Amino acid sequence: MEHDDLPTLELAFPGPERDRGVAAILSGDKTALTGLLEIYEHAREALPTAGQRFSVLDSAGRPAVTIELLDVQVVAMKEIDDDFARAEGRGYADAAQWRTAHEEFFRSEGVSAFLGRTPAIGDDTLVVAQRFRVADPTTPNPARPQRS
Repeated sequence: MEHDDLPTLELAFPGPERDRGVAAILSGDKTALTGLLEIYEHAREALPTAGQRFSVLDSAGRPAVTIELLDVQVVAMKEIDDDFARAEGRGYADAAQWRTAHEEFFRSEGVSAFLGRTPAIGDDTLVVAQRFRVADPTTPNPARPQRS
């Protein structure tokens, strides 16, 4: 299975933030990611599930690495703990730093433009918390039927 056979995943927006995220995955520092549930709902996009694989794209739109989701949970922002925050591989010391950075991103111009408004972010804001591992794109994925 090649990268081309997989759905794609883009971290943040193209540029330095995405490049740092891809580098953190490649180095093994990043093993978790978080999405705002409202973005999935607005895009009418199905939530990811454990076992799914994605081709993570770099800022140029090229496949950089394949990941396999190990765990996916919809939780309130207040439920993100220090361990998950550190697993995001962005250098967060704790959940408070994670929260500050994510509130800023979720209220950013790019997210607001996509949603058509600036989202209200608080303790009970739902996020999609995902843990993953780097996967060899040539290894069959048992959660996904193979093409013949």
